Amino acid sequence: MLYLIAEWLNFEGLANLFRYQSFRSGAALMTALLIGLLIGPRFINMLRVRQGKGQPIREDGPQTHLAKRGTPTMGGLMILTSLVLSMLLYMDMSNPFVWACIAVTVGFGVIGFMDDYDKVSKSSHKGLSSKIRLLLEFVVAGIAAWLIVGQLNTNLYVPFLSGRYIPLGPFYYVFAAFVIVGAGNAVNLTDGLDGLATMPVIIAAGTFAIICYLAGRVDYATYLGIPHVPRAGELAIFCAGIMGAGLAFLWFNAPPAAVFMGDTGSLALGGALGAIAVSAHHEIVLAIVGGLFVLEAVSVIIQVFWFKRTGRRVFRMAPIHHHFEQKGWRESTVVIRFWIISIVLAVIGLSTLKLR
Repeated sequence: MLYLIAEWLNFEGLANLFRYQSFRSGAALMTALLIGLLIGPRFINMLRVRQGKGQPIREDGPQTHLAKRGTPTMGGLMILTSLVLSMLLYMDMSNPFVWACIAVTVGFGVIGFMDDYDKVSKSSHKGLSSKIRLLLEFVVAGIAAWLIVGQLNTNLYVPFLSGRYIPLGPFYYVFAAFVIVGAGNAVNLTDGLDGLATMPVIIAAGTFAIICYLAGRVDYATYLGIPHVPRAGELAIFCAGIMGAGLAFLWFNAPPAAVFMGDTGSLALGGALGAIAVSAHHEIVLAIVGGLFVLEAVSVIIQVFWFKRTGRRVFRMAPIHHHFEQKGWRESTVVIRFWIISIVLAVIGLSTLKLR
């Protein structure tokens, strides 16, 4: 939008500057960060007044979490506000990848808001029915997959191997939707401690900002042996916006948290990462970079499966971050060590760009 205004006002130098994706990425990050920091205090006060008791805390969870009663949730609304505003200012809105990612981010955010509202209004941690939630998520993800795949081929590229791919054909639409929904729910499961999900999302977004920029450039993509996706470079700006909005939220979510992200934020950010990975044709790399999210989701699957079959638990509590809390780790210890794991996984994910 700002690029069009600069052209209309005949500010030639400024218009030329806005043509650079690197400049707009930096501007989007800083804009989302500043908006988030500015609206944060009033936003949190509004949520605290409207919610009263705040997010319901599970009685069967770690006992240290009971002290968090009264902390408002739905802080994801703050993230979405700062992110979407920065996107409208700096992104090329004629790009179908942009619309697909925005559709997933906002759509999953609405689903998460419905879930959070149900929990707060009923003072229960159950929220929406899992079947209804998954159905809504797949509807949104299916629409996004249709928008994205219309610009791509239907091959699943294998990292570490140049030019190797698995032709999925029409099944790719289902696969793309599954990646988006899976990423959204994996981040949602990770969001259980102050700051635990936010920083890994920021790290993953930063990693994919690099990947999207390189994939969108035919010269770099050819040199690195990665799939070239025309116009995917625009998503580097989207990733930068996520980083800025995430950093602003982390300012208020740092222990002790003044606000929780809630499903509103975690579903939206996870879905956004999934949509970005599909758009850049780096779906498997997302599983590496977001390996922490995968671990959290798998721990829940294993726990539920094993308990139903044997009546016993593999972990003291799932998701796995609660397992370490139950073993005596302090919350801050779990969070920082999981952040370190996320950084290591991001480096491994980036190494796939050259090790082919």
